[in-house]
Amino acid sequence: MSKTIFEKIVAREVPSDIVYEDENHLAFLSIDPFVKGHTLVIPKKAYENITDMPQEEYLALQGVVHKLIKHYRDIFECKIGSVIYGLDVMHVHIHIFPITDELDVFNFSRTKKYLKHEKENYAKRLKLK
Repeated sequence: MSKTIFEKIVAREVPSDIVYEDENHLAFLSIDPFVKGHTLVIPKKAYENITDMPQEEYLALQGVVHKLIKHYRDIFECKIGSVIYGLDVMHVHIHIFPITDELDVFNFSRTKKYLKHEKENYAKRLKLK
């Protein structure tokens, strides 16, 4: 199986603008940012989904995100957003980014719209029992 772009970044096969690294995690600026400062935080070990990760590894990843958000808040002096979103690269990653204008960051024109009754069907299907 071929490596994801994130695995290549971890292996230093692809250049990136790293802003944080420890033994198990890497954070780097996005090449396709929502806003300036948009950063991706990843585990070095490849997991497709957060549910594939052992809980302690997921909590450690969130610890790195927490640390970076506090740091970014001091630098940017604004709110910092955090989103777990990963349909583009099948490797767990968390986005963090400064929010100076919420409308610029959250451009909802790119989101999908539910078809008639689709939203209710999703709600029923996804309800935790």
